[in-house]
Amino acid sequence: MSGATDPHVLLVRLAGPLQSWGITGRFARRDTHSRPTKSGVIGLCAAALGLPREEPLGELAEVRFGVRADRPGTSLRDYHTVGGGRYPLRPRDLITDHQRAAKATTDPSPVPPLDDAPEPGPFGRAELEAWYGSPKYVTADPASGALVSAQLRRHSLITERWYLADAAFLVGLEHEDRALLERVAHALEHPKRLLWLGRKACPPSGDLAVGIAPGSLRDAFETHALLPDAVGYGTGSPGARPSARPWAWFESPRPIPGVGPLSDQPVRFGADGATHGLRWETRHRITIAAHARGWDIIL
Repeated sequence: MSGATDPHVLLVRLAGPLQSWGITGRFARRDTHSRPTKSGVIGLCAAALGLPREEPLGELAEVRFGVRADRPGTSLRDYHTVGGGRYPLRPRDLITDHQRAAKATTDPSPVPPLDDAPEPGPFGRAELEAWYGSPKYVTADPASGALVSAQLRRHSLITERWYLADAAFLVGLEHEDRALLERVAHALEHPKRLLWLGRKACPPSGDLAVGIAPGSLRDAFETHALLPDAVGYGTGSPGARPSARPWAWFESPRPIPGVGPLSDQPVRFGADGATHGLRWETRHRITIAAHARGWDIIL
């Protein structure tokens, strides 16, 4: 009979048109890891539970993390531009942004009216050349309380954003407290906040929490069949049999000699940015058992 300290694994299906699990990306170049990160998945669970950003993660961050790449997906690069060019001024642009109002009303150069404007003037009937850019350091105006930008870039910004397209992963969260895993599983199917796969542009599809299994991460990965999303993986043919030996990564409870650490151990998700620690993991090929349990899930 199972004891109170025997491990259990919550299995989470992460699939959707796009995923993006950043490790080192900043604004100009936003990368994605080749698989879900522990920080990203724990953040997903924290959002589902409705935890405040400043609240300690506690046992949620202590789960042992594993991920099986049933369908690794393909890398997708998005060439993205922000701001730049001409655009019509609106009354609220002048009311809420003092810099813009001063530019529109004091610029000595003539402001050409739009073709359909009945009369010249800044309120909705004029354009500023190359004015609009991405707002920086948005803050509340001390007088009106409206959100204004402390700095405006006058030219377009070019960013490079990377995604995983058409990927499906089976994530495992191992812990001795089954009740904790049951709370997380319920929250993932009845979330208190919106959920996404690493970035807000990447909503998940279908079921997320797909079961709790007794035993270790490796046991769970070996005794559960590949996700239905993996059909045709590695062959390019929709009707072909998927690979039976996907890669899986397992978190190690201690440093591993000769293996570099990952900086995705969540410590705190604060409003001023997330804090991370180091963790180690090993990679293995997983052989799916012949009697592996199948799936009855919504894709």
